[in-house]
Amino acid sequence: MRRPAFYSRSPREPRHAAEPGTGDAVDAASSDTTEAPSPTAPAASARWQPGRRSFALLLALVLGMGATGVAMWPRQVQRQLTQKDIDAAVLRTMQTATLPSPAAKAAEIIRPSVVRVVGYGTEKTTPEAKTEKRGRNLAKGKPAEAPADEAPGQLVERGVGTGVVIVDKGIILTNLHVVAGSESIKVTFYDGLEAPATITGVQPENDLAVLQAQKLPDDLIPATMRSTADLQPGDQVVAVGFPFGIGPSVSAGVVSGLDRSFRSPEGKQELGNLIQFDAAANPGNSGGPLVNMNGEVLGIVTAILNPTQQRTFIGIGFAVPIENAASAAGSPPF
Repeated sequence: MRRPAFYSRSPREPRHAAEPGTGDAVDAASSDTTEAPSPTAPAASARWQPGRRSFALLLALVLGMGATGVAMWPRQVQRQLTQKDIDAAVLRTMQTATLPSPAAKAAEIIRPSVVRVVGYGTEKTTPEAKTEKRGRNLAKGKPAEAPADEAPGQLVERGVGTGVVIVDKGIILTNLHVVAGSESIKVTFYDGLEAPATITGVQPENDLAVLQAQKLPDDLIPATMRSTADLQPGDQVVAVGFPFGIGPSVSAGVVSGLDRSFRSPEGKQELGNLIQFDAAANPGNSGGPLVNMNGEVLGIVTAILNPTQQRTFIGIGFAVPIENAASAAGSPPF
């Protein structure tokens, strides 16, 4: 923005009034001759103008001080960062910041795709069903042998397990033994939405069932599946599910072995080509995902080995590889 010009406040010199009676003579003389300027009178451009002179002096002073300041300002030399500086900064951050564990990150990725699966029907009397019922009662703070809350003739929870969404249209993988014989099935999604579900496919040889949910959350996220071709014993894995109906619960461990076989305690079925793992799993984890540290599904948790009648985890669990599990849904992923 331009500064307004300063003008001199000196009053202009008034013209001398003509003497009475001489106006004609003076006018005539002025028209014929030019009056010479007085040698002692300053020229109009050289007259003292306080405002303009003051501004000029102030501007010169400011410019002079600015030039002096720039000349005297200490020069800062920009230091070049070295790899040693970067390594030190990273180490300092790692020592002071609390980072989530790999298992926690994997569980966070898969959790939106995990559902609770409940099969309703008349109460089963098998040893496995009784163990699950006792576990659910204890989880609810009830005595282990407490009777069911449902009225006579009302459907009861005869099977509680886990499922994982593999297609955003509501296609869910779970274990066949979780829903077999159920008169109705209900799934509960990550956001709490409860929806009825129907069985659309089964693969008995791998104890797998495919469910279709009748209602879906607005932001349903399907799981990402990963081939087990490069899986090795010792690889870290995480199991997410609803043991005894509690959850979603997370347990971590490693792959203990590959291509394992398992025969059900009743001897009714033998499963092969299983992934053995040592992440804690209990009744209710059945049908849940076994994932790697990237949250990618490697298999479906299917069984636990316990030679006693307790039917609880002692360190050996089994999962169906995802290649077999996805084929049950009619869409081999690899």
